[in-house]
Amino acid sequence: MPLEPKVLSTAPLENSDARWIGLKKINYIDQDGIQRTWECAERKTRGKSGTDAVAILAILRSRTNAFPLSTVVVEQYRPPIDKVVVELPAGLIDAEETAEQAAVRELEEETGYKAEKVAESSPVTVSDPGMTNANMKLVVVSVLMDDKLETPASRLDEGEHIEKRVIPLDKLNAALNGTYTSHLGYAVDARLSHFAAGYDMAQRIRDGAFP
Repeated sequence: MPLEPKVLSTAPLENSDARWIGLKKINYIDQDGIQRTWECAERKTRGKSGTDAVAILAILRSRTNAFPLSTVVVEQYRPPIDKVVVELPAGLIDAEETAEQAAVRELEEETGYKAEKVAESSPVTVSDPGMTNANMKLVVVSVLMDDKLETPASRLDEGEHIEKRVIPLDKLNAALNGTYTSHLGYAVDARLSHFAAGYDMAQRIRDGAFP
């Protein structure tokens, strides 16, 4: 029986002891010519590509329309907020990888789904730029199935505890705001939330129901 993950304690972390991130003090001049300082965190894992990570939007579809256009999300415990978080599949880009190669690899590792092709890849975007210089790409991949929805096994590393769930795109926003947050008490990653809200809004605009 799996244990319920929880935070046991917290303590300050010295830069010299940090493996994945570091803290930095930035001195800069603002638009008024005033010298100011800023504190931020930065990753220590950025490779040659200059991009830290990738998030994957997988579009799952059936040749026979046996199930509605769907996507796959993952659920995993995140210690900084002491909650299970619902997210897009994602991961760091290895040293010799492109973002697109990392997306295909991470999707299969975390969910078991194999991308038929990379459909789109975003420019490099930033995440929480007031706190960190971390950046990422969003890669959209197509997962085509011959007929009914398949549920392949994930290939998780030791210590990874990730659950996957397939949700129709037109029900994604409702699921995030209802089942996950109201009923299960999970947190929702902002990138996934913003995509779901935008998709839902686009459908309402198309149907003349917004604003």
